[in-house]
Formats: sequence, structure tokens, C-alpha cells
Amino acid sequence: MDGLVAVVLATLFAALPSPAWSAHGGWPTRLCLAVAMGLPLALRRAHPSGVCAVVTASSVTAAVTGAVREPFLAVAFALYQVAVTTPARRVPTPVIGAASATVLVLLLVSGSPGGGDQAVVLRLTGLALAGAAWVLGRAVRERREQAARSARRVAVEAVSEERLRIARELHDIVAHHVGVIAVKAGVANHLLATRPEAAGEALRVIETASRSALTEMRQMLSVLRAGVPDSEADAVGGLRPAPGFAALPGLLAGAEAAGLTAELHIEGAADVPQGVQGSAYRVVQEALTNVLKHAGPTRCRVELVADGRELRIGVTNEAAAPGRGTRRPGPGGQPPWHGPGHSDTPGHGSGHGLIGMRERVELFGGRFQAGPLAHGGFAVRADLPYRTTEAETAGAEP
Repeated sequence: MDGLVAVVLATLFAALPSPAWSAHGGWPTRLCLAVAMGLPLALRRAHPSGVCAVVTASSVTAAVTGAVREPFLAVAFALYQVAVTTPARRVPTPVIGAASATVLVLLLVSGSPGGGDQAVVLRLTGLALAGAAWVLGRAVRERREQAARSARRVAVEAVSEERLRIARELHDIVAHHVGVIAVKAGVANHLLATRPEAAGEALRVIETASRSALTEMRQMLSVLRAGVPDSEADAVGGLRPAPGFAALPGLLAGAEAAGLTAELHIEGAADVPQGVQGSAYRVVQEALTNVLKHAGPTRCRVELVADGRELRIGVTNEAAAPGRGTRRPGPGGQPPWHGPGHSDTPGHGSGHGLIGMRERVELFGGRFQAGPLAHGGFAVRADLPYRTTEAETAGAEP
């Protein structure tokens, strides 16, 4: 495109009439100046400052000698590229813009002069056009810089969100398995002297939980490694889909091995998206971890009910075992709702586990509820809205 513009302008400069061209070398001089004014514009993107200098010198020479009479079109075209590509913070761009606009307005109001004033008007018009080209180029440069800053900011925010997601996943993995290990290690230490066979069962649970934690952490680290072939990644830890409803029976089996009596009820979950299933799995995992840590061996019920628009999650355990701390229930015997923007308050459980569960739920625009019950025990409830594949397809149709 620049080459085409260069040829057109060079041809135009050579063809423009000028009464004084014959007095300064005739056609050879006129043709050389036209070529020097137009053809270098083909290289304005590669060498903006050099092309602008050559074109400006040629245009000024042509204007002084009268060989070509034109309003510095080539200078404006070259100066625009300089303004776009060259940092020039000390140049008073607003002043140049105001002066150029003022000159153009005055020239339009005054009309076309006669006689020798036409050359002056033509040169003033050329200077105003060059100033307008500079201002336009600086505006384009600032807009591109702003777009680049916005892109960098978006990239930084994406990295921060990814770090938060990784931290949340690691917390869920480590907190659950280490919680089980801590509980069963205490049991083994208590029974080692009196009932070694029971201590052996606790040690087997510790071994299973440790291996599960290592496998999940290796899986996450293998996903994070860039450029790892699939075969090598599988050798690192085995890449598997994110845990969903199918992994819940195994999760509850691990909790039962740690001492819980768990019951699972799933209804209408066939069309729940995988992302919602993964968040539901982590919510249940963290809730069971809290039961093990704060209530010990007790009865726990896990319910997941989906109706095509919302997934309701409920994890309820009975009263804490004797000797463990209890908390007062919320108003009306129900735990308080934690909606978007809510901060945990003292007495309602402000640990990282509840915060992580609430953040997961709020990512889907849902609601989170956690707290002690009036009759004893503790409840975690969450509502995760979602859209089925059929609903998304219907919504996309005109």
C-alpha cells in the first residue's frame, strides 16, 4: 500500500502545473524532485525518520524553487509514520493540534486569495496538514500503548487468577489428606501400646491417604509443566480428568476408613457440566475434611440434587464427639448464608477451608451456607447454578 501511494504521489507531483519549473532546470529537475518527494514513501515503515527527512528536504526545495506547487502532502504522509513509531514526549502535540486547526479554519473562512498570495496560502495549508498528521499519529500511538497496557494488565490478572486457582486446589488436596493422616496418626499413637492390630489398620489408612495426596499433587504439577509430552506426563503422575461425581464414592470411602459413617445421595446429576462437578467435588472434600478435623468419628450425609438449572449441595454431620468443641448455631437454628462479597465473621468459621468453598461457589454466581445447627452438628450447603448443553444451544439460536 505504501508503494502504491508513493507511485501515485510521484506521478502527481510530476504532472502538477507550475509556472516556474522551466526556469530551474526544466523537466529533468522537476522529474528528479517529484521522484525524491514521492518514491521514498514506499520505505516509510522501515525507516520513518530517514524517509521523512528526505521527503521534507525535497518538498522544501521544490516549494522554494517553484518546481512543484503542492501543500506538502508527502511530508504529512511521512510525518504521520514518525509520530506513530517514534517516542517524542517533549513535542507539544496539543499546541501543534490547536495551531493546525486554527490555521485550517482561518484559511477556509478567508477563501481563495489571488496573485502571489496563493503560494503563501498553499504553504500554510501544507504546514497545517503536516501538524494534523503529527497529531493524528500521536493519537494512534497513545491508543496502541493503552491497548498494550490493557493487554498486559489482563495477562497479569489471568496469572493471578491462575495462581489463586492452583493455591485453592493445593489447599483442598493437602488439607483433606493431611487431615485424614493427622486423625489416624493420633488413633495409631493411642492404640499402639494396647491394641497393635487396630493401630495397624490406622497406619494402612495413613499409607493410602499419603499415596492419594502424592498422586493428586503429581497430576497437578504435570499439568502445569509446559511442553511435556503426553507419555512423559503420564509417567509423572498419570493425567486424569478433573474429579467429578464419579469420584465421590471413593472420596467417601476414604472418609469412612478414617472413622466417619458417610451416606451419599445423588439425584438428577447426569447433565451437570464437568466444571460444576469439579467444584462440587472440592466442596464436599473440604466439608468432609472439616468434619474429620472438628467432629471426629461421627455420622455424615452428603446430598447432591440437580434440577437442570441449579445443583444443591448439602453436607451435614451429627453432633461432635465428646471432648470436641462446639459452636453456637446461627439465627433460627440455621447457618448464615454467605453470598458474594460476604466476609466470614468470628463465630461463624473464618478458616481457609470455608473461605475456599465460598470462593468456589461464588465463581459460579451461587450461594454458600455453613454453620452449626440448633440440634447439634454442622452443615455446609451450596447452590451452584448452571446451564445444560441443550439450554446453551437454545440460547444461542436466533
